[in-house]
Amino acid sequence: MFLKWLRCRRRRRVTAVPFPDEWNAFIEANVIHDQRLSDELRFRLRKLIQVFIAEKNWEGCNGFAVSEEVKVTIAAQACVLVLGLQNVHFDHVLSILVYPDSYVAKTVETTRAGVIVERGHARLGEAWWRGPVILSWADVLAGGRRESPGRNLVFHEFAHQLDMMNGRMVDGTPPLKNDKQLQRWVEVLEPEYKQLVERCRQGHQGVVDCYGTTNVAEFFAVLTEVFFECPQLLSTHHPQVYGVLSDYFQLSPHSWRN
Repeated sequence: MFLKWLRCRRRRRVTAVPFPDEWNAFIEANVIHDQRLSDELRFRLRKLIQVFIAEKNWEGCNGFAVSEEVKVTIAAQACVLVLGLQNVHFDHVLSILVYPDSYVAKTVETTRAGVIVERGHARLGEAWWRGPVILSWADVLAGGRRESPGRNLVFHEFAHQLDMMNGRMVDGTPPLKNDKQLQRWVEVLEPEYKQLVERCRQGHQGVVDCYGTTNVAEFFAVLTEVFFECPQLLSTHHPQVYGVLSDYFQLSPHSWRN
């Protein structure tokens, strides 16, 4: 309880400081989603950004320098996801690592013969339990500026972090309010996932990207991207999915400003 009190006290002090004009300029230039929010949500977003930036460890990789612009642009997009959630500040995310562009992540695999093989895979981002979240700055910018509508790297990786909030297992289901909400979640999303797998197997691309067929964790992350990026399309073509996500996020992006 004492630690919780200290954290709340520290956050009140952080948010008591006026939001810098320079930060507003970064948001205006790099995070189009902010323009769709009501004045109330924009005010709340800025408080969340202040806490997010203050509480995370920031590190540039491959010689990349993490500037205030980088921090604000990432924080603004991550915090859009939790605008409707109470007291969610991604506390379990300790660090944000930023590369200038896509990067090669090394993986180690052991073959059946017992041979250890190191491989390199090009990636745009990663989300790990208790951090770090790893991001490509070029793709952070592209998502914030909606250069590829429907895709947003920050939304995707921080959706994974929401998924992880009920434990280490990334199972495509974030912490839900009660059994009723969980039952509805399963009733709607399980058949939707199976239908997506079948559509993609047949070569049909719809509103939801086929990358979501990788597993249920990626399905939730991709749905999160579409929910915030293309809410009108999702609500039209998958109204039950939209309803389930709206109930979870406690937001309705469909009604935000165009």
